[in-house]
Amino acid sequence: MTGPSGRAQGDAAFVTLVTNADFALGARALVRSLRLSGTTADIVVMHTAGVPTSALAPLAAFDVRLVPVDLLPTSDAFNHAHAKSALHDRAPFTKGQKPPFHTPLDNFAKLRLWQLDYARAVFLDADTLVLQNIDRLFDYPEFSAAPNVYESLADFHRLNSGVFTARPNPATFDRMLARLDAPGAFWRRTDQTFLESFFPDWHGLPVFDNMLQYAWLNLPDLWNWSSIRVLHFQYEKPWMTPHPQAKALKPLIDLWAAFAGDGPVPAVQDLPLPR
Repeated sequence: MTGPSGRAQGDAAFVTLVTNADFALGARALVRSLRLSGTTADIVVMHTAGVPTSALAPLAAFDVRLVPVDLLPTSDAFNHAHAKSALHDRAPFTKGQKPPFHTPLDNFAKLRLWQLDYARAVFLDADTLVLQNIDRLFDYPEFSAAPNVYESLADFHRLNSGVFTARPNPATFDRMLARLDAPGAFWRRTDQTFLESFFPDWHGLPVFDNMLQYAWLNLPDLWNWSSIRVLHFQYEKPWMTPHPQAKALKPLIDLWAAFAGDGPVPAVQDLPLPR
């Protein structure tokens, strides 16, 4: 990891990862939602080389700490196996569409979180929104994540790595790196599958701490706006144009747009429910 921008102001931080200009756009909405939730914790944006300075500049208004990070030093064989074309050939996405700017190999860079100078961290993907204060997650143990629920009860046996709790420690990072790139290693859903394997006794967060947008379509009875603390736009991103699910997911896309702007955001009691 290259040197951080600024120093830690406390012992806990919310952390996200930006690997291109599109995810910087998502991160801007995320960090605004975090500040609107009332948190005073550090917000760290890890960003890889190649993200334009102009894309990161809008984050400055929200008092974030920008930390440049390198991609992991993985082998050529590992990189080839987890390149977009090779990965999608072996493990195609059949439930939704990943955007063209999605680069699966970059996902592993979120493991750099374990190198940060904090005692406690909560990671949030850049395609999430925080709808209520979630500072309580800092008190959850490592490793806690919500189940990957968006289609049926069968989803409960898998975690979703879009929101998780961690205890940064360079020794943990070193152990991760040694296990990650073992000969013949293939992680079907990149960091998500790896973290599930590395932390087999992971603790479950409530689904409302990582509500996946496809639950709106597939599990409408689970949707309760007053309970949702983090909304996660898995698969299609709300800023995509054209958006293949624009009509079906319009209320969620409109909500993201409100957070991505500078004006007021709607109260949860005013939001529509799935039909």
